[in-house]
Amino acid sequence: MKAVRFHERGGPDVLVVEDVPLPEPGAGEARVIVRAAALNHLDLWVRRGLPIKMEMPHVGGADFSGVVDALGPGAAGFAPGDAVVGHPLLRVAEPRPGHPARSILGEERNGAFAEAITLPVDNLVRKPDALSFEDAAAMPVAFVTAWTMLVERARLRAGETLLVQGAGSGVGTAAVQIGKLRGARVIACTQPAKLQRVRDLGADDVIDYTSERIDLRVRELTARRGADVVFEHVGAATWEASVASAAVGGRIATCGATTGRRAPTDLTLIFARELTIHGVTLGSRDVLTEVLELAAQGHLRPVIDRVLPLERCREAHELLEAGGIFGKIVLRPDASVNP
Repeated sequence: MKAVRFHERGGPDVLVVEDVPLPEPGAGEARVIVRAAALNHLDLWVRRGLPIKMEMPHVGGADFSGVVDALGPGAAGFAPGDAVVGHPLLRVAEPRPGHPARSILGEERNGAFAEAITLPVDNLVRKPDALSFEDAAAMPVAFVTAWTMLVERARLRAGETLLVQGAGSGVGTAAVQIGKLRGARVIACTQPAKLQRVRDLGADDVIDYTSERIDLRVRELTARRGADVVFEHVGAATWEASVASAAVGGRIATCGATTGRRAPTDLTLIFARELTIHGVTLGSRDVLTEVLELAAQGHLRPVIDRVLPLERCREAHELLEAGGIFGKIVLRPDASVNP
């Protein structure tokens, strides 16, 4: 089968398409023929060199959908031919001291940028018939993370104001939609080319971060009150503005640091405004099932910028690094190994 691998860490040029053996499922595992796989910024960080121990040569990719092809000993709950979506959060039997007992698919364990993958059946959910493989593959990391941040941690309520940083990204487009679904007023912050597109997703107000000071504009839009909930994943470039934009008693939920992990924090704003900060890494399998069903019912919609063949994975990495895409890039493996 074909897989996109890298033998050393570095830029997109280290990615190569290679022929590798079809993997065999172990105990409690399924082999899934990958029909679609989506990129995340995590894939860029893993390729560049996160401080983690990983299989080498390495296959990235956390998000995927496909069809069960074979089951390992003791695997139950699915059968060959079942259409499934992967839940990317894996259990780690022996975590490093000071680290959580979890990992994301494509980090330490080989991921989904291949024609087939093996993983525990506990990390599979059934794909709703109403969703295409491409739409389903675009949802796990973005929608599970956004739902966990806004619904389970920040407890976003109807009538509250939500500020979404990086609203044109995969997780940002998910947050805008989830905010509207919860009945919130959504202020979306993004670059000029994406302003109308986030409005079309339901944003009530938009901020052009290239020409407007985010916190001052939020105060203006909210009669100086600020945002009840701030959705943060951009990192160093927006963190100070996110803290300054929060209302008294506000909640900030963060899941990423795309522009850098170190940013100054005015601690007086944290305690004087009695802010709460929630750190989130993905979410549960139950949340994945819920957001997939909401999408199947038409309440949520994964935003796909483009679909490319697996062989153009290097180009997909370059596009994601450049930052001009809206939503997700999805890769589609060749059909040669598909049942």
